[in-house]
Amino acid sequence: MNRVLLASAALLLLLPAAGTVAKSTDRSQDMLLDSDTTDGVLDGNSTTVWTGNVSLKQGSLEIKAQRAELTQRNGDPSRAVFTGKQVKMRQQLDDGSWMDAQADRVEYDMSSETITFIGNYTVKSDRGSNSGQRMVYNTKTGNIQSGGDGSRVRTVIKPKSAQPAQGKN
Repeated sequence: MNRVLLASAALLLLLPAAGTVAKSTDRSQDMLLDSDTTDGVLDGNSTTVWTGNVSLKQGSLEIKAQRAELTQRNGDPSRAVFTGKQVKMRQQLDDGSWMDAQADRVEYDMSSETITFIGNYTVKSDRGSNSGQRMVYNTKTGNIQSGGDGSRVRTVIKPKSAQPAQGKN
């Protein structure tokens, strides 16, 4: 098996079982943002910036950052960019497990439902972790793409749970 195929298979094992991606009901929930300051217009085609102790919550999705920038198109959120050392993110998956992530910058494209982690990112789930400098995660399909920028990517895949040890007689 060549290295690229082996690496691809390893990344697939990291993801939860098929059909268990980011909680699908989160997208239909209100988006709540708290911060020290806000500057912008909250309707139409605009960009609003929140700075200082930014906290976003939408369903099970939680993001903490120092700065958030939300772009709207036709009155609907279309793109969000979070920055800080480090941005922290947590979201429940449809199977009930959790994904935790952190990065220097997180870009969330609502139209394509992709999250891009940039700069010293780590993404952890029950199955393992993935870390590096850049990763794109599709919240609808569960697909991830990382590396390709000359930096190394580290993937840790946890073994399946072992059966409990049998007691000695």
